[in-house]
Amino acid sequence: MTNDALLTLFMAGIAAFAVGMYVVLDGFDLGLGILFPFADDHGQRDQMMNSIAPFWDGNETWLVFGGAILLSAFPLAFSVIMPAVYLPVIVMLLGLNFRGVAFEFRFKHDPRTPRWDFAFSGGSVIATFSQGVVLGAFVQGIRVEGGRYAGGPWDWLTAFSVMTGAALSCGYALLGNTWLFWRSRGALQQKARAWMPVLLVALLTAIAAVSVWTPLMSAAIAARWFDFPRSLMFAPVPLLTGWCAWSAYRAVQQAPSARPFWLCVSLFFLGYTGLAISIFPHLPPPSLSLFDAAASSASQRFLLPGLLVLVPLILVHTGFNYRVFHVQGDADEGYGHE
Repeated sequence: MTNDALLTLFMAGIAAFAVGMYVVLDGFDLGLGILFPFADDHGQRDQMMNSIAPFWDGNETWLVFGGAILLSAFPLAFSVIMPAVYLPVIVMLLGLNFRGVAFEFRFKHDPRTPRWDFAFSGGSVIATFSQGVVLGAFVQGIRVEGGRYAGGPWDWLTAFSVMTGAALSCGYALLGNTWLFWRSRGALQQKARAWMPVLLVALLTAIAAVSVWTPLMSAAIAARWFDFPRSLMFAPVPLLTGWCAWSAYRAVQQAPSARPFWLCVSLFFLGYTGLAISIFPHLPPPSLSLFDAAASSASQRFLLPGLLVLVPLILVHTGFNYRVFHVQGDADEGYGHE
């Protein structure tokens, strides 16, 4: 493999890492927004919001970073993917804006005003579902002719993309629930324990549906997963998924800890691995490979020094933020309180 090809793979790895970091970090606070209406009272909702208040805006840095890498390192892929999913992306950004407004106004204006709770929860649901729809539209394939998007404005809206939107909503809700179990107290922590089996079953059902539906859409994907002996290489993915789910359920029945959260993160990593197995090296599938979609080698070499500096800096900042604010959420102290 040539140096240029290795550089393209490195750029793809950085982009995938940025997206993965966003999914995990913003996933749990979006998940808390999905669970927000099910809290018993304002005190519990305050506690939920305070548990993510120091982190939520920093978490979204990874979304911007991932998009910037896609645009700069894979401009052809960006120019094809964005027209295919303009509408759900715009809806997602509007949902994220609603959440941001709710964070600021809920504490600064009037925390007991229901419209800010609605904005926070509704924005979280909208943003999560839109992200899942974009994922579904990406996986099911994007029509490309002459290096341009050749589909219609509504090609992204299919039964499969709606299902992946629901699946991601279940996953984020579970991730947020395990965060809540780890970082909350008292009755809210017990609610998180009670919610765990329902959310876990919902996510496993969604994973099973996506896992069955995806190979049915593409003979090439089916061949990757089921052709012997190659299928033996990928067998650990579903087996580890089952083990992580069972271990997370058992861990929530014990004393509160971070273990259920990290096991849930492992479920997302395994799902990410399954996606890579299904579509690599296409970006987007099935028409373009990431090597076809990549910028020139000169452009990638120009980007490389900046990425080698910027990625560690963002990681250090993220780690420092989580270390400094590594405290359990409380209803009386937190974001916006003097």
